[in-house]
Amino acid sequence: MGKLIKEFKEFAMKGNVVDLAIGVVIGGAFGAIVTSVVEDLITPIIGAIFGQPDFSAITLGPIQLGNFINAVVNFLIIAVCLFAVVKAINKMKKPEAPAKKPRLCPFCKSEIADDATRCPHCTSQLK
Repeated sequence: MGKLIKEFKEFAMKGNVVDLAIGVVIGGAFGAIVTSVVEDLITPIIGAIFGQPDFSAITLGPIQLGNFINAVVNFLIIAVCLFAVVKAINKMKKPEAPAKKPRLCPFCKSEIADDATRCPHCTSQLK
């Protein structure tokens, strides 16, 4: 039993598991923010402009088609808001510097160190 606990502790303390746990917690908090933005800001504005959108009365026999339509509309509103938030966050990020082109040997075209005086592949003398 002690070996099992030790193995579980090693597994749980690996970087990937801890990173995943942090991501899940942050994702849950971010989900609450997005839900609040949609329910408290966006939906009332849409309701003020177009009237309160409620399709729950639409049925097709015993099938509650209106509830499905409400869920799809809510999903689309959340998706658009989430897209806008991610786009705004991406604008705040610094652009990554382009990767420096590697130095190539003029004779064999192999990649070499910037301070090399001789190519390690073809042994040519470099300038």
